[in-house]
Order: sequence, then structure tokens, then C-alpha cells
Amino acid sequence: MPVLEINDLHAEFRLDTGTVRAVNGVSLSVDEGRTLAIVGESGSGKTATALSVLRLHPTPPCVYTGGEIIAGGRNLLKLPEREMRRVRGNEIAMIFQDPMTSLNPVKTIGAQIAESLRRHQSLSRGEARGRAVTALREVGIPNPEDRAGQYPHQFSGGMRQRAMIAMALACRPRLLIADEPTTALDVTVQAQIMELMADLQDRFGMAILLITHDLGVVAQAADQVLVMYAGRPVESAGVDDLFERSRMPYTRALLASMPRPDVPGGADLDPVPGTPPNLLDPPSGCAFHPRCAFAVPQCTRQTPSLEEKAPGHAAACILPEGGRMTGEPGGPGGVATRSAKENR
Repeated sequence: MPVLEINDLHAEFRLDTGTVRAVNGVSLSVDEGRTLAIVGESGSGKTATALSVLRLHPTPPCVYTGGEIIAGGRNLLKLPEREMRRVRGNEIAMIFQDPMTSLNPVKTIGAQIAESLRRHQSLSRGEARGRAVTALREVGIPNPEDRAGQYPHQFSGGMRQRAMIAMALACRPRLLIADEPTTALDVTVQAQIMELMADLQDRFGMAILLITHDLGVVAQAADQVLVMYAGRPVESAGVDDLFERSRMPYTRALLASMPRPDVPGGADLDPVPGTPPNLLDPPSGCAFHPRCAFAVPQCTRQTPSLEEKAPGHAAACILPEGGRMTGEPGGPGGVATRSAKENR
């Protein structure tokens, strides 16, 4: 049984100005010890999907109109709020985008980690304090006994992110949701954080749901990839297969906008044209068609579903191979960018 399985999830926000379908038919699964990356531009529904797993959207305005989220043999959408509190932080933990706004500025780092341990594992104050120090040590924070008594503003950005990871993993969850864990960090610290998460995953066997727009991070860390656009999944594949043979024009556009350090002298970046759609008034048919170089009239009328195009590789495009010709770079017989294995 997967650690997490989402089946045809629909979540919408009913606002005074209209309804935003932020999560529109998302299905995915994450197995123990594996990493699934959800990628896409800002506003594609990545974080909305992640927050739905823990039911962290305010209701109202959020309404779950269909689907199920299965973890531990239970549909989390059906659990009473009291039981969901036992799930959050204990069975499923989350690292949020900005640790400075996620940590309490008037509580010490150690007290914040210990609070989660006391709530979920009924430890004494002293036991929780000891476990908090151990958690800080596990994520590579020096002098954890002293650091546990310090406040968030006394930590650097990378250290705060490590503290967030320590807090998330203190209760040994089966699933870690990492929402842009390397945002606003310099390249060296980004690499350290990703190596830390990989090491902890190997040690504890947890599954990771990684939310990111950084395809370099995806190539380094993910096993499977789900690409989202305008709240819908548009491509799903193994990481190597996706990089070598993407089958949806949006995915190829994202890959084309990725820096190419493997090309001598560098390569010109080809940004995705246009802007993401307004989900209060999305375009008809395929939501990507106004920005797609391969769009045909049928694309304006038909909303493509995510269909398997090859074993283990699904895409939402009505055109064969997503409009790509045989032998074209990134198509059958071609390569869009360095394979994920080379990136690793």
C-alpha cells in the first residue's frame, strides 16, 4: 500500500469574485522510501495540493468537491478534525516555504520541537527536550544543546530550514511534504539541504512529496514527477523518462527554460511565453493552448485528460507525442536536456 494515495481530488475556493478550481482532478501515489516531485509555475496548484493532504486550507472558502486522500488506510477527507490533529506532524509532516514565518519568533527552537513531541508522543518535558536536542543533532546543527535554547532570529536562513526539518522529523512521520524547501537559499545551502533530506530518507525510510519549480532539484532528488498546470496534472512519469522524452508541450517549455550547464559556453534560455491563466476565468479546452506553439483549433474545444502514452508515462495532450516530430530534440530518438542520472 502506498504511504499516500490521492484519487481524483477536487478542491475549489468559493470567493465573492467567483470560484477558483485550484485542485482539479489530481491523482498521485507515493511509496515508502520514494520521492515524488510536483512541479509547475506559480499558481499551478502545487501547494494547494500539498496543503489539501493535511486539510490546512480554511473552510470556507475552500470546499473539497470530490476525490479521496488515502493514508494509513483512511480517507483523510472523512476524518474528524480531532483525528486529523493526530495525523498532522505525527504521521505526515510538512516543511513550509518560509521558515521565518513558520517558526514562532517568541519561542525557542527547542521548545517548538518539544511541543510537537509532547503533543503526539506523550513525553515528559525533560524527555521531549532531550529528543529535540537529538533532532537538531540529526540535521547537522552544531552545538545542539545550546542552539535548542536560541530563538529563530538567531539562526541563519539555512539553519532555520534545518530546524524546520528537525521539527518535521522529530516524530518520525511516514510522509514528509517539503514545499519549496530550498527557496531563498544560496546554491551551496540548497545542495546541503537536499543532501540532508536524502540522507534522512535513507535512514528512516520515509516517503517525500517534494513541491518545487526548480527542475535541477527535481533531477537531483525525485524518483517520479507530476507536472501541474492551472490546477490540473498534465504529465506524469519517472524522472529520467520525463527529462529524456517529455510528451506534453508545457513540460518541454519548462525544460527549455532550464539553464544548461552541460552545454559548452552555456545556452540561451527559452522562457515559457505568456503568463499562467486566471483561474477565475480559465480558457476553454486545454488551459495551455494560448501559450502553446503546437495548438490546433481542437485544443480550444477539448480538455485533454491525463492518459498513458507509454508504460509508466502519462500526458494530457490530444496531439501525438505532444506535437513533437520523430527525431526532434527531446522527442522519440532525441533528448530535451541532460538526463536526471547525469544531473545526479
